[in-house]
Amino acid sequence: EDNDCCTRNCCGAARPFTMKILDNMGQEVIAPERPLRCSSCCFPCCLQEIEIQAPPGVPVGYVTQTWHPCLPKFTLQNEKKEDVLRVTGLCVDCTCSDVDVQIKSLDEESISGKISKPWSDFLREAFLGAENFRIQFPLSLDVKIKAVMLGACFLIVGPCLLILVPRGFLLSF
Repeated sequence: EDNDCCTRNCCGAARPFTMKILDNMGQEVIAPERPLRCSSCCFPCCLQEIEIQAPPGVPVGYVTQTWHPCLPKFTLQNEKKEDVLRVTGLCVDCTCSDVDVQIKSLDEESISGKISKPWSDFLREAFLGAENFRIQFPLSLDVKIKAVMLGACFLIVGPCLLILVPRGFLLSF
């Protein structure tokens, strides 16, 4: 994450950031960028968004928050800002059990993947700030939309330790 200490401490999880995701050769392959935005239901004009670039400088998709009074709702978009998939988060963050957020089709009838946060243990969750997340998606899904799903994880849950399924790549931030 390319950010300064003051921004991380003052803005917390709502901070703007630019991340660099590298491949095994150390080459930057994906660059999620998030501007400073609100996530409050009181400010429907300044909702969360993130742009996914792959390679850096070339937008491949976006994740934008859709206003709702109590549920965190997001839309995954392609490079032309056309809606592709929807994500609805949980109303209450349940910290003592596994959490699954489903990624659905635009009509919200079929499931296209999920972002999961498995519960590890109280000490690790409460004091270390270390969390694990999994993203599951169909292998046939467009690789650009897979990168946008990765961006959705960063937007919804913030920087984390992420395990990608099914290929088992491990990214640590």
